Amino acid sequence: MEGIIYLVSTPIGNLEDITLRAIRILKEADIIAAEDTRQTLKLLNHFEIKKPLISYHEHNKREMGERIINMVKEGKVVAITTDAGTPGISDPGEDIVKLAIENNISIYLIPGASAAIYGLVVSGFDTSRFVFEGFLPRDNRERRARLEEIRDERRTMIFYEAPHRLLKTLADFYETFGNRRISICRELTKRYEEIERVSLLDAIEIYKEKEPRGEYVLAIEGKSDEEIKEEAKSQFEGMGIGEHIRMYIDQGMSKKEAIKRVAKERDLPKSEVYKYSIDME
Repeated sequence: MEGIIYLVSTPIGNLEDITLRAIRILKEADIIAAEDTRQTLKLLNHFEIKKPLISYHEHNKREMGERIINMVKEGKVVAITTDAGTPGISDPGEDIVKLAIENNISIYLIPGASAAIYGLVVSGFDTSRFVFEGFLPRDNRERRARLEEIRDERRTMIFYEAPHRLLKTLADFYETFGNRRISICRELTKRYEEIERVSLLDAIEIYKEKEPRGEYVLAIEGKSDEEIKEEAKSQFEGMGIGEHIRMYIDQGMSKKEAIKRVAKERDLPKSEVYKYSIDME
């Protein structure tokens, strides 16, 4: 009989945030595969859980992933833990899920804390629509390309960042997004939890003076309707309404679609824009 893989969410700071179900699964598992065995051992010791620990992280995920799959095929119950939070988010838990699915193995997530959701909720920004970007690429070219992809994102954006790259990331954000509002969280759920809700320019000034410490969750406000309208107005400044309509028709739009697009970009009623298209084919 095949075993089961459990992805067990662990506290992101305060150990009281673990669930009763997570504690039970850790006690019942045959083996615990941890991203960092030292971190997981602290958690296990706190709850007086004694189980065999193996290491499963980014640098050994291929070899250990196959080993975990074989253990489960032999009937073992394996619990996967990350350093903090939900396995599978910005860690190799994502890979073990794919392996389990490929091998037709049962895999369950034990829900719990998530730094990304915490950072989103306390930001004060729109929570109805958001996008999680995780860690940005370290390579400068890839990093610029990723930021350019989301430059016009209207949803709230959530990022993770390490302390030694925080200031550079804030500068890159300012260069890409302008002086947007940002929420900067560190030490979440811990005694010295800190949340800065400022503009990007203010954030840069703060961290020029204050040394970044700990892991960060960054939430950036999405592009507003006002920004989009202002950009559109400046983009078509000096262009007549008729020329604007013709530009979109020449690009393959129907006259109706072009009128609708121009009305939206210029913040005008469609009936007003229509007047400039009467003689157009």
